[in-house]
Amino acid sequence: MADRKAELERKKLRLQQIREEKKRKDDERKKNADAAKNAGGAPSSSSELAQKRKDTDELLRDLGLPDAAPSSPSSGAGRATAVEAGGLEAAGEPLAVTRASPQRRTKLSMSSVNLSGFPPKESILYTKETQTPVEKPQEPEDDDSLTEPKEDVPPPPTEQPEPEVKEEPEPVVKELTEEEKERIVHSEDFVKFLDRTTRVIERAIAEDADIFIDYAGTGEEEGEGERDAGAKLSQNRQFFDDRWSRYRTVTCMDWSKQHPELLVASYSNNEESPHEPDGVALVWNTKFKKTSPEYIFHCQSAVMSAGFADFHPNLVVGGTYSGQIVLWDNRSTKRTPVQRTPLSAAAHTHPVYCVKVVGTQNAHNLISISTDGTMCSWSLDMLSQPQDSMQLKHKQSKPVAVTCMTFPHNDVNNFVVGSEDGSVYTASRHGSKAGISEAFEAHQGPVTGIDCHQVQGRIDFSHLFLSSSFDWTIKLWSLKHSNPIHSFEDNSDYVYDVQWSPVHPALFATVDGMGRLDLWNLNEDTEVPTASSSLDGQTAMNRLRWNHSGQEIAVGDDEGRVWIYDVGESLAQPRGDEWTRLAHTLADIKLNSTKDTEETISR
Repeated sequence: MADRKAELERKKLRLQQIREEKKRKDDERKKNADAAKNAGGAPSSSSELAQKRKDTDELLRDLGLPDAAPSSPSSGAGRATAVEAGGLEAAGEPLAVTRASPQRRTKLSMSSVNLSGFPPKESILYTKETQTPVEKPQEPEDDDSLTEPKEDVPPPPTEQPEPEVKEEPEPVVKELTEEEKERIVHSEDFVKFLDRTTRVIERAIAEDADIFIDYAGTGEEEGEGERDAGAKLSQNRQFFDDRWSRYRTVTCMDWSKQHPELLVASYSNNEESPHEPDGVALVWNTKFKKTSPEYIFHCQSAVMSAGFADFHPNLVVGGTYSGQIVLWDNRSTKRTPVQRTPLSAAAHTHPVYCVKVVGTQNAHNLISISTDGTMCSWSLDMLSQPQDSMQLKHKQSKPVAVTCMTFPHNDVNNFVVGSEDGSVYTASRHGSKAGISEAFEAHQGPVTGIDCHQVQGRIDFSHLFLSSSFDWTIKLWSLKHSNPIHSFEDNSDYVYDVQWSPVHPALFATVDGMGRLDLWNLNEDTEVPTASSSLDGQTAMNRLRWNHSGQEIAVGDDEGRVWIYDVGESLAQPRGDEWTRLAHTLADIKLNSTKDTEETISR
């Protein structure tokens, strides 16, 4: 760019010199003309006229003609022509022959040209190739400045012309045909783009942040923030989709460990819409205020159990009423399973109510149990056949109809199951005692939920587990004893599910057929729940899941709604002495149970 600017400056300087030279010559011609006019109007000096006459005489002598007669300068050219013609005729030579001589015509033509007063003008024009995109101030137009004598202008230096800068033409919008539009709309790239952008726009539209929130608490609603902060259990929001949730029952839920804001819920079939898929699993996003599901999955059989595959954040596992295990992938553009197990005797042929991924990052398996007592171990990479399977039977009797399953903390071999006959069984996958090992009999109805204690602390409570049943009770058990430690009998309807808090050692939650969610803190009271919340109407709560932080609970009902409850910090977060207090509470419960037993025997 700097070289180009220097070149332009040199050209400007040369052009200025040409203008000054032209002006100087014009002034000289003007002075000569004035001097000739003052001398009597002679067109040229006497020396010039004498030289021209001498040249003419020499030309005539070369042609063999007599010398030209003297004449006035004004008519010299005409007389020279006449003398030439007359001389040729006098010499007896035809005029045509004289004209046909190329040498003579050339000499005469050159003589007439030499009589011109100034040489021909040359126009110097600048084409687009010599222009540059660099803006420069426009120079005043001067026609004479672009026309200079050729001998005064040196040839321009040889240089490569700069590439021509072409303006981009306006893009022509091509009108697509209907066939091309259909092909684009159904292309895989377009479907992925539309799915992603729609999800993002829904999140943005649904946000309704309160810009008038008063963090100092000095507004008109003073004290309301304190009341909310002190609330032990409050309803936050609900998830419901008119097409995929209506007339369906929530059968299972699970929170994602990799993305804690994602919750998957499985649903039963919709008897009102026979043309819709029987099985549905919806992934809800609790981080944003959008009301539509983040992902929609479905299959041809009602989904009885579902969960995120640990160590595989993109996979969702489902157990169906037909006995198939299905696997969905949120990276796929299809809503149907990417893998499924076969319907054969080697796998499940009865409803699967229990699915769970156990193990480590490098060695893990999918465990599933159906109501015919068949337990299968699968590899998520291949669901065509199970890696291992066994029949769960107690004392070689009929198979156990399993309804729920749980694994103790950091244990992938031993597990506990609940059954339709009201019994709870401990079992193991491998070893000399593989299968059912011990039975816990206390419930008077089918066991609906079961959960082992998962919170680690100074005192190990991993031997504790809870069970819920249709007999309206929740029972606290220990793997070390065959009898229940305590029975919670505050409910007046079926108790559909129970689960320990993931962070508080003495806190657990239950839901029942009356639409009531109860939180029990064993360190506070063992007879009545510490906090409760109920749904309006006759809606039954049938599933619950704590999120991993222990501050939210997801509850599913029999109308297809998923409710999110916030647990107050004072109740959700444990104090440092909670483990010691729980140990004392358990000791007191056992002491009271022993006294009651002795009184019963004495009677």
